[in-house]
Amino acid sequence: MRTTRRSAPHLRIAPVLGLLAALLLPLGLTFAPPATAAPAAADPVRIMPLGDSITGSPGCWRAVLWNRLRNSGYTDIDFVGTLPPQGCGQAHDGDNEGHGGELVTNVADQNLLPGRLAATRPDIVVMHFGTNDVWSGIAPDRILAAYTKLVTQMRASNPDMRILVAQLIPMNPASCAACAQRVADFNARIPGWAWATSTERSPITVVDQWTGFSTATDTYDGVHPNASGDDKLAARWFPALKAVLDAGVPQDPGDPGDPTACTARFRAVSTWQGGYQGEVTVTNTSASAASGWTATVVPTGGAHIGQVWNGTLTTAADGTATVTNAAWNGTLAPGASATFGFVATTPATAGAPAATVTCTAKSSGS
Repeated sequence: MRTTRRSAPHLRIAPVLGLLAALLLPLGLTFAPPATAAPAAADPVRIMPLGDSITGSPGCWRAVLWNRLRNSGYTDIDFVGTLPPQGCGQAHDGDNEGHGGELVTNVADQNLLPGRLAATRPDIVVMHFGTNDVWSGIAPDRILAAYTKLVTQMRASNPDMRILVAQLIPMNPASCAACAQRVADFNARIPGWAWATSTERSPITVVDQWTGFSTATDTYDGVHPNASGDDKLAARWFPALKAVLDAGVPQDPGDPGDPTACTARFRAVSTWQGGYQGEVTVTNTSASAASGWTATVVPTGGAHIGQVWNGTLTTAADGTATVTNAAWNGTLAPGASATFGFVATTPATAGAPAATVTCTAKSSGS
């Protein structure tokens, strides 16, 4: 956390200095005024362009946007990402997180983002992501669930993260007749999702990249932008990003003791009459290491957990089980997981094994 330093009270030293100066002048000695330290320069605002090949292969709208920002006086910025520049024929800060061919659902399912966030520490994320998912026919609900998971991971990295999310540019490849309507249908869902997911501390801004963009004149293959498309993308990003920069971006990533984000997943390993064996996998979805975790398991159907391994069990009167990590599996790097198993007893009338599981984790600094 930043702290404010109070200046020392003013001391009445001028008469003393005057007397010393008078005594030393015959000797040719003088006092120079004490040097004043220059104020420390603020860190540049770190902006991560996040997406797939539209963002990174080569994603030349980033070069257009960078130069427009610089020419407009926004010189204290730093585009960040684990991928290097791919050319584009004009000088710019080309670092980015645009991985060609990636699906946003895969990035969420495989917890790929936390490590990238840890390596780059962005203050702002500019995201155009989901084109490959739409092309693959993945349902909008699943894509938006992936968006939500990525936003959760962004906020775990920086609770004050500013997030700009694009309504995708149109798509009309020769090999996917249904893609044009799929993009339109998905884009219609984004504003409602953003409204529900945005917070005062970490707002989400929707940027309409769809309206006025033509696959015939602004792409070279019905999907990827050409020079005209790059100009249009940059023109839409610019006012939204300018507004965020003008408002000011907190650059305090939070205290070391802030909670670390995690997810918990249940599965039934085997079943028998009157019971089953289950397991829960806890995954650190933040960009920082966790030093311990706790999972809550609420089994359905009147089941009762009576035995746990790879964790320590506490059971409430209503059957809710709380499991904390063992000594050897509490430390989780970003994206890492730990699994504990258990045996549950069930009534004869119980259905298929199921449970609601949640988790909390402690950061390594707590």
